[in-house]
Amino acid sequence: MSSNPDYVNVGAGNKILIILMGSIGDVVRGLPLLGRVRRAAPHAHLAWAIEPKSLPVLQGHPWIDELIIYDRRAPWSFPSFLWRVRSRHFDLVLDLQRHLKSGIVSIASRAPNRLGFAQANTKELNHRFNNQWIAPQPPMRSKLMQYQAFGDALGLPPAPVEFGLEPSEPARIRARELMAKAKRPALGVILGSSWPSRIYFPDSIAAAIRILATSMNGAPALYPILIGSPEEVPLAAQVAAHLDGIDHLNLAGRTTLRDLVPIFEQCAAAFGPDSGPMHLAAAAGCPIVSLWGSTAPERSAPWGFAELAIKAEIPCHPCYRRECPIGRECMRRIEPSAVAAMVRHAIATRDRVGDHEIEALAGSAAK
Repeated sequence: MSSNPDYVNVGAGNKILIILMGSIGDVVRGLPLLGRVRRAAPHAHLAWAIEPKSLPVLQGHPWIDELIIYDRRAPWSFPSFLWRVRSRHFDLVLDLQRHLKSGIVSIASRAPNRLGFAQANTKELNHRFNNQWIAPQPPMRSKLMQYQAFGDALGLPPAPVEFGLEPSEPARIRARELMAKAKRPALGVILGSSWPSRIYFPDSIAAAIRILATSMNGAPALYPILIGSPEEVPLAAQVAAHLDGIDHLNLAGRTTLRDLVPIFEQCAAAFGPDSGPMHLAAAAGCPIVSLWGSTAPERSAPWGFAELAIKAEIPCHPCYRRECPIGRECMRRIEPSAVAAMVRHAIATRDRVGDHEIEALAGSAAK
């Protein structure tokens, strides 16, 4: 076993598996590593182990040769999923998930080279299932850069941070149809998150929208687009009830993940809590003002727009609790006026803002 895996050959004949099955945001942030591997080994076979929730992000992606799907809603299918992984005879596994389940997938592959996180960065004894490890990562280092550390460990050349989420022409046509009634400039309003503790309050969302829907000091009025999953339709209704007749487009429950990138491409800016759509907005190049309570922007801010993050000023931030025992006081302390001001700033500085102008090339171990 080795903690220095740069001898692994990432070449044309390799079969490589990335394991990152769950969170939409994590999958999006793993894409630049995939692109870096693809640049270094354009003829390698690249596969990704994924769950259905995040599958639309990867379907049809030009850098991927194969998707191996595990549906956690059918846990009895896990053995057959492991058999499919083993039957591919992978040469190299990159275990980005760092939990017990991903460790089991990694060792089940029987790949001779199984690269994962160091013990200090794993949970549930994940490190024991791999036989090579990247250098320990600072816990609050950007997740995207933690994933890039795998490329550093493999000795891959630095590469631009890119996501490869170029919408197809049918996807662009559908997005234009969905946005047909929206005035310009449009404002994306991301409503929900997979953790209840991270959701901004309906009245606060509406208050920020009301400020931004009015022209001010030469800045144009923004037309709000409510964006959410089918589960967030009730939240969208609550926001709409606070809008006092302000014209808006409610897309909650009407979009898929594949719709979001071309929709965000049509928005002047967006705001919302820590969520998968937040990362998709950033990947689309849409300035995204992110709101942080239970989680930390230092680790998870959307790539290129970290300086637009607004975090709660409260001693328990970040707690990393899915449910808040004190009524999401962290999110309540984020003032709608501060959100609106940051959105205006994002639009005014759109051509200059972003981490990508400072950290354009990934692969710097010093970062």
